[in-house]
Amino acid sequence: MSTDYGYNLWWLVIINSAVFIIFAFSFVRPRTRLDWRALGGFSAFIVALFTEMYGFPLTIYLLSGWLGSVIPGVDLLTHNSGHLWQDLTGWQGDPHLSPLHLLSSVLIAAGFILLYRAWQVLFAAQRDHRLAVAGPYAIVRHPQYLGFLVIMAGFLLQWPTLLTLLMFPVLVVVYLRLARSEERMMATEFGESYAAYCRQVPGFFPRLGRRRHAGTGQP
Repeated sequence: MSTDYGYNLWWLVIINSAVFIIFAFSFVRPRTRLDWRALGGFSAFIVALFTEMYGFPLTIYLLSGWLGSVIPGVDLLTHNSGHLWQDLTGWQGDPHLSPLHLLSSVLIAAGFILLYRAWQVLFAAQRDHRLAVAGPYAIVRHPQYLGFLVIMAGFLLQWPTLLTLLMFPVLVVVYLRLARSEERMMATEFGESYAAYCRQVPGFFPRLGRRRHAGTGQP
């Protein structure tokens, strides 16, 4: 396959995968087995994504017959055609400027910001051997896992592939299980303090309206 089509660029697969994985690593700073498992699932998603984005377009290859009938006249092997949502919705301009692509960039940036803010709070709490209840942890109990999921959702809007679409719900389940495991560990370590925190702060979806300050019960 010619590199004129934007594929077989394995050096870009390696560089992009490394950049995003190292970026996530620097924000999460894994210390526990759960941290490493969370980062590992995210890393697998990123490698699968960039392998199809710059290496070999497996999804386009497998769906070429159907895509050719749905969007006739489009050269499916050009790099821009890998933005399948834009092709399927009939976007005519630069796919990087489409509303979906712009939204994906916002989600990816928001996810990394959430990871960074959560890591700052968690690092300080672990250093002082106390519960992390400030910043993002005052809104949801698992902001780091939520950050990973938001980043992956952003990438799915930008460059969907069969493998990453299949991986995403699996990783949602993995992160939910990791969250439950983490909660059992925290309950064992902090007892009623953590139970009170769980009653006040939701796991993944922020509550609308007024929220109580974790650990105080005050609005």
